Parts: sequence; structure tokens; C-alpha cells
Amino acid sequence: MSLYDIPLHTLSGDPTTLGAYEGKAVLLVNVASKCGLTPQYAGLERLQQQYGARGFTVVGVPCNQFAGQEPGTPEEIETFCSTTYGTTFPLLAKTDVNGPDRHPLYTELTRTPDADGEAGDVQWNFEKFLANGRGEVVGRFRPRTEPEAAELVAAIEAVLPA
Repeated sequence: MSLYDIPLHTLSGDPTTLGAYEGKAVLLVNVASKCGLTPQYAGLERLQQQYGARGFTVVGVPCNQFAGQEPGTPEEIETFCSTTYGTTFPLLAKTDVNGPDRHPLYTELTRTPDADGEAGDVQWNFEKFLANGRGEVVGRFRPRTEPEAAELVAAIEAVLPA
């Protein structure tokens, strides 16, 4: 199944897919508002600002599976992200990334190995998956990899549309 065909919901509950991003580089990140890694929102937004006009987008995927660090309602999540970090990138509905209720999107994403060759479950909030313009996952970056880390920026630049 293509990433573009997987049924999703926006943070506000509207049906959507990643099909709107066909031809663009997409960084999918499971996010949380009450995590020690939450300041990564700032770096994610800087990536959005730096590369958005060049065919790139961050897509935030709120997840409450890690120590209950995303307990908010959709409205609370939206308000937190926009007022605290000025985020402009899209957010999806709260999603399970691991376990028996893992969303089909994450069934596909977690097949991708990281730089050490490890695939499988998402380790924590702010794990990042990079897809190219054909919807192929070309990189996986673990939670402690900062959004503006050299290896992540290089990977993004390598898959930006020409």
C-alpha cells in the first residue's frame, strides 16, 4: 500500500490522506506537548519555513502512547502548537504508533530501518520518518535526533523536488 492511499484524519477530525503531498518530501513526526523533547517543535517549524517553498512539509502526528505526554484535546494541541511554537505545518489526529491499535500509517513506516539497521516499534515521541516525492520512506531518525541535525537536513535536501 502506498503511503498516499492510507486513510487518515486531520487534527480537526476531517478525513484526509498524504496524497496531497505527492511530489513533495514529507517528514512525519510523532509529537507530544508534554515531553522533554517537545522543544523539537521549534526546529521542525524552522525546517518547515526553510524548505516549505521548495516542496517539503513536516506532518505532525500527535501520540499519547509514551507516558501520557499528549493528553490534550485536538483544540488544546492546536492551541499549544500554534501559540508556543508558531507551527504552520499540518497536524493529524492523535494516533497510536505502536501496539495492537497501531495505525496502518505506522505499520508501513516502522518497516523502515534506522541508520543502525533497526526497524520495528517507534522508541519515543519525536521519531522522524522521511518520505520522498514518490511516497517512499527513505530515512528514519530516532527521537533524540534534533530536527536540524546535519544528517537529517542532508537527507531532506537529497529528496527535495528538483
